[in-house]
Amino acid sequence: MELKEKNQRLKEQYCLNSKPDKTKDKLFLKDDFFDPNDLIQVKYEMLRRVKREGLSVNKASDNFGFSRVAFYHIKKNFDKDGLCGLMPKKRGPRTKHKMGEEIVEFCRKELETKGSLSFSTLANLVHKKFGIKVHPRSIRRALEGIKKN
Repeated sequence: MELKEKNQRLKEQYCLNSKPDKTKDKLFLKDDFFDPNDLIQVKYEMLRRVKREGLSVNKASDNFGFSRVAFYHIKKNFDKDGLCGLMPKKRGPRTKHKMGEEIVEFCRKELETKGSLSFSTLANLVHKKFGIKVHPRSIRRALEGIKKN
């Protein structure tokens, strides 16, 4: 696989090391098997060097481009979940934290009773009733989700 193609795949999977130049470990500098762009490989090798070769946490963190705090966080995730623990988590909210069932139902009823309302108007009504600022696009998505189901 071509390097550019591999890096694109790593990026799509959130596994592209954003700071490959910070990886100063000798294996990553002289052996093309070790890819400083592969975040999972860099993390694993850092943990392995500490555990199996007795490299200090300070030295390993520095050689692999992480802080000591990051090392311990990576180690905790690895100890808990194995290799899967080395995968970065997808960023952003994981749930509809503002658009709960009560708010979606309120919006749906407002549309039903008052007919055609803009999503901006619905957002203002939600703010008045619940004291929560919700983007009109969030309301649109939530209501479209109901239609699909």
